[in-house]
Amino acid sequence: MSPEPTLRVDLPDGAVRAIALVLHGGRSQGTGRVRASQLAVLRMLPFARALRRTGAADGLAVARLRFVQRGWNGAAQAPVADARWALAELERRFPGVAVGLVGHSMGGRAALHVADQPNVQAVVALAPWIEASDPVFPLAGRRVLIAHGNLDRMTSPAASAAYARAAARVAESVTYVTVQDDRHAMLRRARVWYELTTGFVLGVLCARQPDGTAEAETTNVLTKALAGEPSLVV
Repeated sequence: MSPEPTLRVDLPDGAVRAIALVLHGGRSQGTGRVRASQLAVLRMLPFARALRRTGAADGLAVARLRFVQRGWNGAAQAPVADARWALAELERRFPGVAVGLVGHSMGGRAALHVADQPNVQAVVALAPWIEASDPVFPLAGRRVLIAHGNLDRMTSPAASAAYARAAARVAESVTYVTVQDDRHAMLRRARVWYELTTGFVLGVLCARQPDGTAEAETTNVLTKALAGEPSLVV
């Protein structure tokens, strides 16, 4: 029997009114199993905690998916199948509940590929790995935030910005945010990354105002992103 991905869901105290699905990064090639202790997995734990802490009062459930394989693996697109499985499982458990996708690096690429699932309303792609052949049609009708550090040397800010411009033709809204003075790991200005993510997800799924999810530094950026402004800097 083929191994299945691992999906963990943290529930709010009350009814589930929205779901954030968090997708970790990986590598171009690699069929080895993903372990919970790997850095790409651990890097997304603070994002999940921030979403859970900030969104609990709004009924936000936070789901963390651990992919089966470490790599994208070319045409196999291994994490895409895992993400679609997770979305189907969330729909089975919480029928009709809106989902926001949050993915970093390879997980960001996977999020952009599976945004066409009917329960997805929002996508946050953090320093995503983008290739020129990646389609934009899955984002039709979705609200999208793509954020990239200007010092990133592992994935391309220019490719993300170009993808955002192309996706604007089909999405309800696409905003590209340049995070100044930060790299791929999103550590130098971690608070900004967390606030951008939680603010956008809760703004789209729960109509939460940015001043309730972020400090002054990012509130203005979030307000403009939720209004659909195409290009911002923080």
